[in-house]
Amino acid sequence: MSGSPTGAGASTGKTGPLAGLKVIEMAGLGPVPLAALMLSEMGAEVLRIERADAGQPLLSLPEQYDLDRHGRSILKLDLKSPAGADLLLRLAAGADVLVEGFRPGVMERLGLGPDAVLQRNPALIYGRLTGFGQDGPLSGRAGHDITYLAYAGLLHAIGRQDAPPAPPLNLVADQGGGAMMLIAGVLAALFQRSRSGKGQVVDASMIEGASMLAAPIHAYMAAGLWSDRRGDNLLDSGAPFYDTYETADARHIAVGCLEPRFFAEFARLLSLDEHFVGSQFDKSSWPAMRAAIAGRIKQKTRDEWATLFAVTDACVAPVLSLVEARNHPHNRARKCFVKSGELDRPAPAPRFSQNPQTLAAAPDVADRDPADILSRFGLNEDEIAALAKAGVLGR
Repeated sequence: MSGSPTGAGASTGKTGPLAGLKVIEMAGLGPVPLAALMLSEMGAEVLRIERADAGQPLLSLPEQYDLDRHGRSILKLDLKSPAGADLLLRLAAGADVLVEGFRPGVMERLGLGPDAVLQRNPALIYGRLTGFGQDGPLSGRAGHDITYLAYAGLLHAIGRQDAPPAPPLNLVADQGGGAMMLIAGVLAALFQRSRSGKGQVVDASMIEGASMLAAPIHAYMAAGLWSDRRGDNLLDSGAPFYDTYETADARHIAVGCLEPRFFAEFARLLSLDEHFVGSQFDKSSWPAMRAAIAGRIKQKTRDEWATLFAVTDACVAPVLSLVEARNHPHNRARKCFVKSGELDRPAPAPRFSQNPQTLAAAPDVADRDPADILSRFGLNEDEIAALAKAGVLGR
């Protein structure tokens, strides 16, 4: 197991498995910045390109909390000027990866689409992330996590039978189907390049990525083991042994004892009637089983139940708040959460045995100095001064 990550700015030496990799991130919202953060903490040197004329973001964070900007060098460019677009092409010529999350056609209109960039650097991996993909009837439409989940059929499947579909934060389409699939595609393309020497375009979309996350559910449905009705199945609150229950102190525990031996242990410790153990998967028994479980769980507090089940395989857990999770003994022992300046945040993941990751920090002066940044990409002082005089570089 690797040691704990060490704090460092974007321009310092890094120790992760992607150390030496140069990534250009076109600034945007949501999943692309998360992907860039993870690539940075895996060791890549990430240069974030922000538009000099960018407006105020929807959610404006103080820099010490803004993970969309941590672990990177940041360069503001006037991309609408020919000189600004040409500078980005030059930077891309010295990079390994470029990632962007604009609507289809935006980069092309700037003269920075894959054809133009790969002509300058045929070995570049050009990672694109959109909501609906680069083509198709909806490709030009705006959307958010909830939009893509709705079109993927997943929002319909999330929630209780007697309630509307429940938005799962923005974790499924944005971060799971978006950021994680973009990273997977980029790393696969880098592996292919190590054999062929050629770059390529990675076309990731959140609707397709989220759908892929649900591939096992589609398989269960095809086999007749899953209903297309919300709250009617093993994993969607339909089964009383895979759900949350309110405790005596108005908190909750999560019950997930799917396997018969785990359910038997749960029933024993809960003092549940034995006939429920033999009829675990008999759906006709589920209403009575749910009522019995709910009644018993209301008799103790959340933490009393957590203590009772702590050393068992009954798959029962206290439902912790985000703040409580940071202080749970297991998470503290594993250092799952770390301090980054004034920010308490999840530690970089996954862990690597040979290449400890670098914890991203807020950008320092060098990380925002155009001269320092551009010199790393081979530009000389006169070229940098000319770009600044022309108004191409923002501050």
